[in-house]
Amino acid sequence: MTAEEFAARVGAIKPAIAARAAECESLRRMPDDTWKELAEAGVWRALKPRAFGGFELEPLALYRAQMDIAEVCPSTAWVMGVIGVHDWMLGRFPEQAQQEVWGDGRDAQISSALAGTGQVERAPGGFRVSGRFPYSSGSHHCTWVVLGGVVRDPERMITLAFLLPRADYEIDDVWHVAGLAGTGSNDIVVKDVFVPEHRTSKYNDLQRQHPRPIYRLPFGGVFNGGIAAPAIGAAQGMIELFRRSVRERLSAYGGDRALEDPFAQHALARARGAVDGVRLRFERSWREAIDRAERGDELPLELRRQLRFDANQAVETSIGAVDWLFALSGARANFLSNPMQRMFRDAHAMRGHAMNSHDKVTRMFGRYDLAPDAPPLEPIDKMI
Repeated sequence: MTAEEFAARVGAIKPAIAARAAECESLRRMPDDTWKELAEAGVWRALKPRAFGGFELEPLALYRAQMDIAEVCPSTAWVMGVIGVHDWMLGRFPEQAQQEVWGDGRDAQISSALAGTGQVERAPGGFRVSGRFPYSSGSHHCTWVVLGGVVRDPERMITLAFLLPRADYEIDDVWHVAGLAGTGSNDIVVKDVFVPEHRTSKYNDLQRQHPRPIYRLPFGGVFNGGIAAPAIGAAQGMIELFRRSVRERLSAYGGDRALEDPFAQHALARARGAVDGVRLRFERSWREAIDRAERGDELPLELRRQLRFDANQAVETSIGAVDWLFALSGARANFLSNPMQRMFRDAHAMRGHAMNSHDKVTRMFGRYDLAPDAPPLEPIDKMI
């Protein structure tokens, strides 16, 4: 499977996903037919190791597919990125864990809740995990979950990822929200479950020594790319919806054609230029990171920070572009039957993810630009 073939497969199912966008939102999770079509297109194998039947494509192939689908359904694109990145993440776990999930030809998918809100205690041969872990996108369709947790040793705290099978947790259906409603980002509830040592991993402990190039990329960068790409796609979708709307609309006052409105022309040009610019920057940084990984080079800290910054700028600028166009779309854009209002709500919901916090990431980038040797201020800094 090449990146070009993968893009063509995803593009072929885009019309069907567009037709189900309203259903996805009303269900509050991805429709079963959409999940099946994405599986058949190979989305759940994009970043999966070849040793277990995956395509082992570079992350940019998945991000571009997300952008394409986000033009018609941002919720579906969001889940594509989160679940797709988990296949890459499991590829960095011990092989015994990979065998448990994918052995004997199994094609299981993994959701996550990485905020580290539960309780973790060391136990002989592993850990005991309990608690409520929020925001597990795509959880209804998955048979495993990765949970973030903090282990408090006498001298330090260690953040680990814990892999649990479906039998070890419950899904609490709490996802009643205004934006990204179709992601099914429900709570995971765990009640004193044992997780063996081989089903745990530090987020970045394998990036230097992994034998396969794409698994040497930094966790924070790869995960952040998967939740930034949908924002770019949503803005691209909003641009197309705005273009169609303006071409068809007459002014409510005077009956003039809306396409002659200079403010609409300006907003469209401004949005296109801004979104094209951040997409190019986003892809440029990833191209450099992937090329370095394939050569076996170390990814310098400066580049890892650049990946995070460019992803964050892509989200913030894309949301701004959506806002500019929505403000000039008239009262009809507010109708629930109009996909423009879904793009507006979904784009703003993307900003709510901790990794998309504009203020935190820009402060991090600016601080390190001034003082490259400064120690991390936030946990988010440590995941680059």
